[in-house]
Amino acid sequence: MTTYPLRIGTPDGLLFEGNVERVMCRSITGDLAVLAGHANYCTALGMGEAYVVLEDGTKKNAACIGGMLSVMDGECHLLATTWEWADDIDEERAKEAKRKAEEILARDNLTDKEIRLAEAKLHRALVRLSVKGQ
Repeated sequence: MTTYPLRIGTPDGLLFEGNVERVMCRSITGDLAVLAGHANYCTALGMGEAYVVLEDGTKKNAACIGGMLSVMDGECHLLATTWEWADDIDEERAKEAKRKAEEILARDNLTDKEIRLAEAKLHRALVRLSVKGQ
């Protein structure tokens, strides 16, 4: 299969640079797969599972929490707010974050802001656990 150059970075630095067959992640409008020859494109990223298929066909799973993706002249740049490879996810920490978020959501008299924040924390934990379980 044809490959193209991909760079994945976060505010902490460059996480990946190399040629890939495909990158799949969640944009704010739905899941998106980028293959070689993709049209120039730019989108905001949502929160969800992601993966990269390397030149040798190996698939690397990750959790992606927000950011931007652009394809320009055959090169793809992905700048994520958070990008965690499946091997780097601390499953116990994600389980604890899930438990805490559920505990908060079970309380009475939460403000709208407290509910939205706890739901976002729960969603992040669930994405990490889902990616870790693959």
